[in-house]
Amino acid sequence: MATDERGPEATGDEVAPTAGATKPVDDLTTTRHELTVGERTLKYTATTGRIVLRREVLTEGKFDGHVPKAEVFLTSYTLDDADAGSRPVTFAFNGGPGSSSIWLHLGLLGPRRVVSGDVGELAPPPYGLVDNAETLLQVSDLVFIDPVSTGYSRAVEGEKPGEYHGFTPDLESVGEVIRLWTSRNGRWMSPKFLAGESYGTTRAAGLVAHLQNRHGMYFNGVMLISAVLEFGTLDFTPGNDLPYTLFLPSYAAAAHYHGLIPDRELAEVLADAERYAAGRYPNALAQGNRLPADYRSEVIERLSALTGLSADYLDRVDLRIEHTRFFAELLRARRQVVGRLDARFTGWDADSAGEISTDDPSMRAIMGPYTAALNHYVRAELEYLNDLPYEIISTDAAKDWSFKEFENNHVTVADQLAEAMRANPHLKVHIASGRYDCATPYFATEHTVARLRIPTELRDNIELFYYPAGHMMYVHEPSRLQQSQDLAAFVQAASNR
Repeated sequence: MATDERGPEATGDEVAPTAGATKPVDDLTTTRHELTVGERTLKYTATTGRIVLRREVLTEGKFDGHVPKAEVFLTSYTLDDADAGSRPVTFAFNGGPGSSSIWLHLGLLGPRRVVSGDVGELAPPPYGLVDNAETLLQVSDLVFIDPVSTGYSRAVEGEKPGEYHGFTPDLESVGEVIRLWTSRNGRWMSPKFLAGESYGTTRAAGLVAHLQNRHGMYFNGVMLISAVLEFGTLDFTPGNDLPYTLFLPSYAAAAHYHGLIPDRELAEVLADAERYAAGRYPNALAQGNRLPADYRSEVIERLSALTGLSADYLDRVDLRIEHTRFFAELLRARRQVVGRLDARFTGWDADSAGEISTDDPSMRAIMGPYTAALNHYVRAELEYLNDLPYEIISTDAAKDWSFKEFENNHVTVADQLAEAMRANPHLKVHIASGRYDCATPYFATEHTVARLRIPTELRDNIELFYYPAGHMMYVHEPSRLQQSQDLAAFVQAASNR
């Protein structure tokens, strides 16, 4: 008997459960809150919990019902007494792959935010949770989505979570959550936005094209925070010299921050590094063993001045600075390693002589505060009770993630973003980068944006913003305040209202 599963498609809960199994149902809770922003009081409704995703099943070509496949956790915030037709809505998620939406939710966009501290003044346990007067809720309703296997999202009993751990099934399942929420809440006529961070930008660029093509859902804007649209710009693989050049300005920023490039302003250092990364440096790497000795000496001297690394080290690595080696080498004399997500942070590896950094002190610095805040907030304030562990980052999803669609090629969604922009010339794109981000370097993002296959008329639809912080630039308070203003301005301008 042939069975064909399509989807995911969502329906009501009228489908009979499998014998002996518990029928999964939506388990949403609703609470009401107030937030004071200046002289204004925001009254809003929070809805949190899991919704059931289903697939259409065909047996021998005949429709055989909708089968539950996954329960996806989300938290939405809608402003009370607002006109749903004109009120923008933003769908937000983080990346990984395998990350929940906790970072954008409690770090930047939501009405409550965690107090984690910053470099040199990290908050001690048990941390804090405060009102976020700069929340994007001022100008847009918010929906935070945790992909399957992250947060409280899970495959239903008897189903394989690995079916969702891949590029296309991830787009389909998250896209279905967006379609469902939009339909159930009567928001098809609202200005709509996507906000993604890190791999969430990969997802967002794919989603804007997927939802356009699959459901005719057009968006007003996409917010890409710490973007990665072409993995070839980040993959340090044999034969691919591109990342070595695109990471150079971020290496220079890190070296400058830690005092290894004295008596120069950061802007001057970055401009110098960008010029070299776009000119003489890639030319030298392309020559390989044909590079003349005097040219090689020049490259070593310039790289040492820009990165703070010794000439001997640069010679031994053949002019190619791999990022995990850089994190271990930059402050080796101090027996410290620097952060990958945010190179302003420092820490210690067990082996001070190790070739690569085995941990990320910037990630360690924020994991505890965000985890504590979420687990308290969801129960005590949103009144959602679930005994499952809230998976901040699912290592199982990350290690199982499939990019089979890109076999023998680098993963890229640049063409999908460009396709969406060409089809919808009103689509605006906001890109935010941290100068000290050594996970998704800003110069790699600029490289991708410069090569997007869009007509000249659409280039002004893209705006780029930079902040003196790292991957989660909002852990730096001045950056958080400025970024909140920039995102609100983007949503208002792109809403066409």
